[in-house]
Amino acid sequence: MKQISKSFVENIRQIISQAQANAVRAVNHERVLMYWEIGRHIVEEEQNGKERADYGTFLLKNLAEVLENDFGSGYSFRQLNFCRQFYLTFPIMNALRSQLNWTQYRLLIRIEDVDKRTYYIEETCNNNWSARQLERQINSQLYERLLLSNEKEKVLAVAKKEAQPESPREIIKDPMVLEFLGLKPQASYYEKDLENALISNMQTFLLELGNGFSFVARQKRIQLEDDPYFIDLVFYNRLLRCFVLIEIKTHKLTHQDLGQLQMYVNYYDRTEKQADENPTIGIILCADKNNTMVEYALPKHNTNILASKYQLYLPKKEEIEKEFEKIIQDS
Repeated sequence: MKQISKSFVENIRQIISQAQANAVRAVNHERVLMYWEIGRHIVEEEQNGKERADYGTFLLKNLAEVLENDFGSGYSFRQLNFCRQFYLTFPIMNALRSQLNWTQYRLLIRIEDVDKRTYYIEETCNNNWSARQLERQINSQLYERLLLSNEKEKVLAVAKKEAQPESPREIIKDPMVLEFLGLKPQASYYEKDLENALISNMQTFLLELGNGFSFVARQKRIQLEDDPYFIDLVFYNRLLRCFVLIEIKTHKLTHQDLGQLQMYVNYYDRTEKQADENPTIGIILCADKNNTMVEYALPKHNTNILASKYQLYLPKKEEIEKEFEKIIQDS
């Protein structure tokens, strides 16, 4: 009896998996449309009520009681209130994205700022973020961190794919949030500890780095005459079309650290970069930094060496606002 080829079996598996994924997406989208229709009917009924505020609460509570009795706990007062808010936030049915499920929409309707909400919608669809990944990006203040070094119009244009990033500052965050490592902030960490933790959590680290990154190597050895050197992490970014070298420093950044990274970047530009690729980018992840020192230690029009402070906890809104104030004062 002949054996069937592995490639044939794999093709059939892919067909089945794709069909199952399509079915799940279709069910999720129908669920979203159902909640939108429920929300629309609730809002229209409310608007016809004589005493709108009182009638709205009465309507939701009584409707929930009837629906929970007929269909179960998935139609509670709280859930119906989400449906109502869903319709008010997204009043045009045709604008709903089939890539987004109900859990993701529940996260999005909590965002009052329209531009911010638009950014997260676009990035979720572009990168196929799960609901958990979307929640993590919102909680880590991703949108606000990108605005620290970019104009709002640029951030939205890149998210909507209306423009390609022109410089590393458009996609590299400062600070970089590494709360997913589960490390407690303390001064006794070695660079190796942080590097090992990043490698162990590479998928989430790539999410934090942003669009277009792929991992190339760790502790990349380069030889300069008789002296070996080791680059902590090497990535490639397909959007910027260049290598990205990352050095990890668990101390406050020094000008010697910047000089070391500049040497690595020069090496990659002269020996690894292809003629059709863009210049190599170097990023130092550091525990702390003096921005003025960084400015004077690097060439005036530097665009390829960046210093990003890392933090091992999710940022608070007040911290981001404080950074915005500093930028406004310095400008």
